[in-house]
Amino acid sequence: MPLRLNPTLRDRLAAAERPLFGGWVCSGSPVMAEIMAGSGLDWVLIDMEHAPNGLESTLAQLYAVSAYPVTPVVRVPAADPVTIKQVLDLGAQTILVPMVSTTDEARAVAEAAQYPPAGRRGVGSALARSARWNRVDGYLRNAADHVSVFVQIETAEGAAGAEAIAATPGIDGVFVGPSDLAASMGVLGQQTHPDVIAAVHRAFDGVAAAGKPVGVNAFDPQVARAYADAGARFVLVGADVALVARASEALATTFIHDTGGATPASY
Repeated sequence: MPLRLNPTLRDRLAAAERPLFGGWVCSGSPVMAEIMAGSGLDWVLIDMEHAPNGLESTLAQLYAVSAYPVTPVVRVPAADPVTIKQVLDLGAQTILVPMVSTTDEARAVAEAAQYPPAGRRGVGSALARSARWNRVDGYLRNAADHVSVFVQIETAEGAAGAEAIAATPGIDGVFVGPSDLAASMGVLGQQTHPDVIAAVHRAFDGVAAAGKPVGVNAFDPQVARAYADAGARFVLVGADVALVARASEALATTFIHDTGGATPASY
């Protein structure tokens, strides 16, 4: 019988009555990916940009999370059409592309993720996990239904042009990155600087005006809830490596030494 693929993040967001909360998998470990996938979170981000991940380890993590009712998102390292093609062929149904600041960049991303005539994705689904080796009926014809494409706004230029970026055909939503946004605004490391938060809200408003869902990362629970209240439909609220780092530091504080209450920021 023909196989049916799981819903994409676009589909999950369209059906959701609340924001979707996710966890970042930065370790490159399929074991950690499976632990995060089984936590009860709505989605997990498998990161190829800031994590030690290549195609093989990303595939292993997609396998690891596939047994759980969680939606995996793969963040590719850059807006490279070859990498996007390869990651989609691995079976990633939702991709996130970082550092998109203009409509031209967004258009190029959308084209890389779609087959002709809408785009320029190379055709290899019969040989790939994406179509489950041709076991997904009509995959080539309906590939756009099985893939969702999100771009990440991380600069002041991108925040200012958020509406036009989100309105680009083939782009299903936008994720805002406060860390790089802060850096682009001259306040490196100050994700909660009032100017940065104001820029995030401007991006939210622009994406909403385009009728697309917007997301953000915020590891501080208060900030995360505030962004959700401000319209974020999907929020990244923690990372595997940060959770282990803070928990192991807490063990050291409890059993070995008192740090005086100083806790490094998770992100």
